[in-house]
Amino acid sequence: MRTTILITSPEEWTAPGLELFQFAPLIPGGPYWLTKPVLLALLSSVIVIAVCWAAFARPKIVPRGWQSIGEYVYLFVRDQIARPSLGKDADRWMGLLLTIFCTVLVWNLMGTFPFIQFPVAAHIAFPLVLALSVYGIKLYLGVRHHGVRGYLRGIVHLPGLPGWAYGLYAPMILAEVFITSLFTHFIRLFANMFAGHVLVAFFSSVGFWFLFERLTPLGAGLGVLGVLMAIVMTAFEIFVQFLQAFLFAMLAGMFIAGGLRGAH
Repeated sequence: MRTTILITSPEEWTAPGLELFQFAPLIPGGPYWLTKPVLLALLSSVIVIAVCWAAFARPKIVPRGWQSIGEYVYLFVRDQIARPSLGKDADRWMGLLLTIFCTVLVWNLMGTFPFIQFPVAAHIAFPLVLALSVYGIKLYLGVRHHGVRGYLRGIVHLPGLPGWAYGLYAPMILAEVFITSLFTHFIRLFANMFAGHVLVAFFSSVGFWFLFERLTPLGAGLGVLGVLMAIVMTAFEIFVQFLQAFLFAMLAGMFIAGGLRGAH
């Protein structure tokens, strides 16, 4: 990941912080929104489209190469994400869920690509927009298939719950379905990528400073420890990147299923 070392005096080291997430426009005097995260998001889309095209444009009976990889990813999303949530409707939504999983995965893996080293999902706007898209689909399906009253009734209805308890239960479940679910969808992804990026940058900065900027017999040990921790945290971060792509797509499937079935 990108390492930023701030030097306020010749002898002082400052840990990397929020400056890791502040980007100037790529073109001086150009559009303010055209920054590194936007370019990486566009590149991610190109990568996902290219890989899917290579995998599925000319499928063979015996899969090889990119087709083997594509089919493995497809089966993983179908069996682990779509079918557990959507059941018989899984195949209808596989295109969307596969796209979400692959896009978020590539977003996250951008944090470990050499010379790129920034996970797109660590910029809150990108997971927010994707979560809002799923949120809109959920509401549309709920109202279309059940109507406004039927959708709301399906959300708050709980078999066996006494009538007097609905005054407490209904506001909580409605808040969870219409407010909390949106935030938990994108905040989990954003927070994990944000924190992981900071941690790897921190240990990389420690290693760089004590081994290259201020090499001393005492500091060399700290520098080596920083490098080792950066390697360990990078490996752990790759695992988290796959996990968060899976969880984001799984929640998307659950929310779509809730809209189709008119239940929370």
